[in-house]
Amino acid sequence: MRIVELGVKALLIALDIGNTNITVGVFEDKELKATWRLATDPRKMADEYMLSLMTLLPMKGIQPEQIDSAVICSVVPPLNTVFEDLVKRCFSITPLLIGPGVRTGLRILYEPPRDVGADRVVDAVAAFHLYGGPVIIVDFGTATVFDAVSESGDYLGGALAPGVHSAAEALFVNTSQLRRVELAAPPNAIGKSTVHAMQSGLLFGYSELVVGMVRRFAQEMGGSPKVIATGGLAGIIAREVDVFDAVSPDLTLIGLRIIHEMNQL
Repeated sequence: MRIVELGVKALLIALDIGNTNITVGVFEDKELKATWRLATDPRKMADEYMLSLMTLLPMKGIQPEQIDSAVICSVVPPLNTVFEDLVKRCFSITPLLIGPGVRTGLRILYEPPRDVGADRVVDAVAAFHLYGGPVIIVDFGTATVFDAVSESGDYLGGALAPGVHSAAEALFVNTSQLRRVELAAPPNAIGKSTVHAMQSGLLFGYSELVVGMVRRFAQEMGGSPKVIATGGLAGIIAREVDVFDAVSPDLTLIGLRIIHEMNQL
């Protein structure tokens, strides 16, 4: 953290580096002031990402000198040093990188604990702080990820399945006659065309996967866990099922802010 000029609002920048997208958020205290999404490309250098970021910030009225702290969550190791370098050069600060040794407030009941993705831990922290436990988090990204947190705040583990877009792309790449389709609900589960048949399998099929997995998680956890959806496709899937207590598209960014606060004490 660095000292900003008197009268200038100090801001936190949070970076969630995923396999497909990089989500950037800027917080003023607990308020999320702005968000952006960039494409993940491990071949890009810090200068290329820096050009994008320094162009985007002023569009929301944010100046680089207002950023006094930064936190990074990454599941793409080749980009860790890229973004650490970017933050140091853009804002003259050292970011907090989520990983072993960082305080999260969770007891990780996973073997080995370091194998839990940083994004999964961050989502679990945010869900537990916002909604309490027990809680189930379903993150719709490159993978569809299910995580469970107990009433006392223990991270219990989870499940991984291919993401909806990943499955759709596999159908297109590995078959000769199927094409890419819009991820939208068809009129009926029984498709009357190839497009509707694919949409039914992808949207309704994944919706039922979610319902089944949530039911199994709840049975194993006991009680009545809250169920929180996040990720780029959360809103689309949530329209087809009634298992979610809340849809929180910014859950990971909020978790990053919470963990950053914990590690400033």
